Amino acid sequence: MEMQGASALVTGGASGIGEACTAQLRAAGARVAVLDVHDAPHADVMVRADVADEGQVVEGVGRAVAELGGLNIAVLSAGVGGSAPLCEMTTAEWDRVMNVNLRGAFICLRECARAMTDGGVIVGITSVSGMLHERTMAHYGASKAGFAHLVQSAARELGSRRIRVNAVAPGITDTPMFVPTERLPGYRERVGQRAALGRIGTADEVAQAVVSLCTLDWVTGQVLAADGGVSLYSPIDPRGDA
Repeated sequence: MEMQGASALVTGGASGIGEACTAQLRAAGARVAVLDVHDAPHADVMVRADVADEGQVVEGVGRAVAELGGLNIAVLSAGVGGSAPLCEMTTAEWDRVMNVNLRGAFICLRECARAMTDGGVIVGITSVSGMLHERTMAHYGASKAGFAHLVQSAARELGSRRIRVNAVAPGITDTPMFVPTERLPGYRERVGQRAALGRIGTADEVAQAVVSLCTLDWVTGQVLAADGGVSLYSPIDPRGDA
């Protein structure tokens, strides 16, 4: 995929990883529309929409595509976090996370694929939490595991339309979603030490992986962990934390 002159849409592009993706796609020469519940003044086109609302997504993607003059790239970054012990988790909390992270991702993927009449590339932002098993995050992990499966199913189905579908799975990344962990003493330092590269990542570093996947024309159906190696950590490693 040639970035110069491409038309791209980023969901959740007003902050965090989505904002970094928007900046890097624009720097590479693409025109970028952002679909978000918050304003993104750095976008070429701004569309206010909640990805959990099907009507807003259908209308928002249509408007973005019309203003961009087509769609070549879609980055599905909109997501929410959450934490609650499984036996204390309400159905409303489960639905809140699933409605954005999985249902919303499906609706956005479907609408973007429909708009890619001449092929294109879709990159979803999943998470290593969809590969690991973390206490108090069952709904988040399940939503991201489901999104990874959706990405691979979509890649299988949409390949005949020359649409590549991949995902980037971040680990702990310094974004607004990470801020609530500051109330956990020593959490940031502990997680950073467990990453193979010895620190937490940045939104720009994850966005680099996203843009790279956009340019790899013979890659589809892959989930790339951009986590500094935190998912390599094993509590039964004979050498412990050495």
